[in-house]
Amino acid sequence: MNVLLIEDVPTLGRTGDVVSVKPGYGRNYLLPQGLAVLATKGAVKQADTLRRNAERRRARDLSDAQDFAKVLGELLLTFARKVGDKGRLFGSVTNADVAEQISEQMQLSEELDKRKVLLEEPIKALGDFPVHVYVHPEVTATVAVRVIGDQGETAADFAEEPEAPAAEASVEESDPQPVADY
Repeated sequence: MNVLLIEDVPTLGRTGDVVSVKPGYGRNYLLPQGLAVLATKGAVKQADTLRRNAERRRARDLSDAQDFAKVLGELLLTFARKVGDKGRLFGSVTNADVAEQISEQMQLSEELDKRKVLLEEPIKALGDFPVHVYVHPEVTATVAVRVIGDQGETAADFAEEPEAPAAEASVEESDPQPVADY
């Protein structure tokens, strides 16, 4: 069964492509979901128009994503958390916290999805951290995240003091030890 894709379908094709699919997949999924239409002669003629419109939309989306990534790159998110005596956080800063604060600072109409914030593991220490945000399939932004203590403590407050050099013990070389040959 040949169908003309009206929307991008991952693993199958892009808008305007004519693809061959199994009849059950086309009849039970693609056609009812409005993702494709049967590839008739008239529909194939419309494929070129669909393809051009989709390319323009993709270019516009990419441009918007790059602009959004540039704005995100200038953000500094500050989180105040309760801190233990060694500078470790009692809680952590998670990708959901970062997504929520980005949405608040950017005043987004829709909250940023926490799955788009690429944080390998939650932040559990004071300091400055780069956090990557997935904006578009081709665009990733880096946001600066600063974690401070709830009383204003910073990572520098908990840095270990360098120890004073120990006084070197004087070694008497009056009696050198014989070297044994084995």
